[in-house]
Amino acid sequence: MDAIAAEQIAKSWTDAWNNHDVDALMEHYSEDVVFHSPFVKLLNSDQSGVIRGKEALREYFVRGMEAYPHDRFQLHRTGIGVGSIVLNYISVNGMLANEIHVLNDEGKAIEVRCHYSDVV
Repeated sequence: MDAIAAEQIAKSWTDAWNNHDVDALMEHYSEDVVFHSPFVKLLNSDQSGVIRGKEALREYFVRGMEAYPHDRFQLHRTGIGVGSIVLNYISVNGMLANEIHVLNDEGKAIEVRCHYSDVV
C-alpha cells in the first residue's frame, strides 16, 4: 500500500465517523473482523474487550455514536506497515488514539487493535 491509498482510507474512515455514517464506516471492515478496544468494556460491558464479526461491530459503533454524539475525530497521521495501517487521531474526550488495522487483500480490516492515551 502506498501513502496515497493509506491516506484515502484514513480520510474516508474519519469522515464516516464524523458524519455518523455507519454504512460508510462498515465498508472498512471484513465480515470476520476481530476488533480489540478498551471501549468495548465500557460500551458493551464486555470485559474481554473484543468484538467478533462485522454485524456485532456495527452494533457497537452505533452504540458509540449514540454515547458520544458531539465528539469528532481529528486525524493527525497515518502510518503504513506491511499489510496494515495505523490511524493516529484525537478521539472522544480529547484522548489520543492509535488504531492498528490489519488489512486483507481487498483493503478491509480483518483485525483492529485500539490504543488510547488514557485508560478507558
